[in-house]
Amino acid sequence: MDELRDMLTEHGATLVGYADLSPLPAEVRAGLPRGVSLALALDPPIIAGIRNGPTAKYMELYRRSNALLTELAEAGAAFLRERGDRAEAWRATGGIDRGTLSVRTQHKTLATRAGLGWVGKCALLVTERWGSAVRFASILTDADLPVGEPVDESRCGECAACVDICPGEAPQGVNWRAGMERPEIFDAFACARHMRERQQRAGDDITICGMCIACCPYTLAYLRRSGIDPNAP
Repeated sequence: MDELRDMLTEHGATLVGYADLSPLPAEVRAGLPRGVSLALALDPPIIAGIRNGPTAKYMELYRRSNALLTELAEAGAAFLRERGDRAEAWRATGGIDRGTLSVRTQHKTLATRAGLGWVGKCALLVTERWGSAVRFASILTDADLPVGEPVDESRCGECAACVDICPGEAPQGVNWRAGMERPEIFDAFACARHMRERQQRAGDDITICGMCIACCPYTLAYLRRSGIDPNAP
């Protein structure tokens, strides 16, 4: 659906893909058979700045990106409803169960089903062009969309950059495949615990790290194409 894709990209989306969600449990997809995955590539200089640890600039970028993506998802859902389709926007962050640190509908599930990338060893979505320097939002719908070819396996291979750099020792070093549960590849509680402890030591309001994003070889290639030397001091 070129009109929807064009509208979303004109308003700021970097990447848009369509997914067949019918193989997933109905409760995960709100009973809707299709999905729209929309991504925003993150600012290269700010991503380069988190290779040695979290920064306030990255925290602000994270918040701004989530806000824009949520607006885009809501605009896309409204566009589809005006056509007579059912559509539900799924914001960039939201609906997190504090007991499980998970959500009903994973943006990365829609993204892999749309063929936009795969889940890395750090449990983030990795794309060929931007690495894991992307944020996502989603739309659930019954619109007749030209869906992509799903990606069902990791393309990280033997790379362990994000495993080695994680200060919380959250990645398990396992390559993802479709259907795996998150604890098999990533300990979200270890990640959250490290950030709480770091926040207490630093006395700031930074709650996200991002080091795993900055060290990914695909992200590093994105930074170099953007004219940034990732190894520069």
